[in-house]
Amino acid sequence: MAGRARVLALQGAFREHCRALRDVGLDAVEVRVPADLDGLDGLVIPGGESTTMSKLMEAYGLEEPILDLHRRGGALFGTCAGMIVLARGAVDGRPDQRFLGLIDLDVRRNAYGRQVSSFEAPVRIAGEDLPMHGVFIRAPRIERIGDGVEAVATLDGAPVAARQGSVMVASFHPELTSDRRLHARFASMVMSRGVVAA
Repeated sequence: MAGRARVLALQGAFREHCRALRDVGLDAVEVRVPADLDGLDGLVIPGGESTTMSKLMEAYGLEEPILDLHRRGGALFGTCAGMIVLARGAVDGRPDQRFLGLIDLDVRRNAYGRQVSSFEAPVRIAGEDLPMHGVFIRAPRIERIGDGVEAVATLDGAPVAARQGSVMVASFHPELTSDRRLHARFASMVMSRGVVAA
């Protein structure tokens, strides 16, 4: 039976993430309210605007169920703004920015430039020879990685994707390409760390 992963559908390319998860064998569903999080094995937090996303998560009562998913061993994958939301903090964070603090790293918001400065570049995936096409759109940069956090992918030697336990993050948008290797890694996390339904 396919693992049950869901995608936070408040902002960003959540439909593309759902398609990518289905491509790697997961049963993907969109999440908008706390009840949508019942009994899942993993959650993707996509891109968007991180401050707005964190406010919406708080307004819809989604923060505590996501934290509970993490406590129960469920897998989490945050891309772009999703990485910011999952991080410990941002070196340039706004006073109203909220962080879930589920991976021990600090980020810099929009570090690679504004929308007009978006770019595409090959990123190196740890343990693999073939680079992955990275799509960077108002992308955050990882400024600090804590103990126990491993670099999953790098750009010019700097980490652009990382993992700590059941949490993986990327500063770029793997859902906007046909390369499913990061989603496949997330699927492996989901299948190996499935949780009991609440």
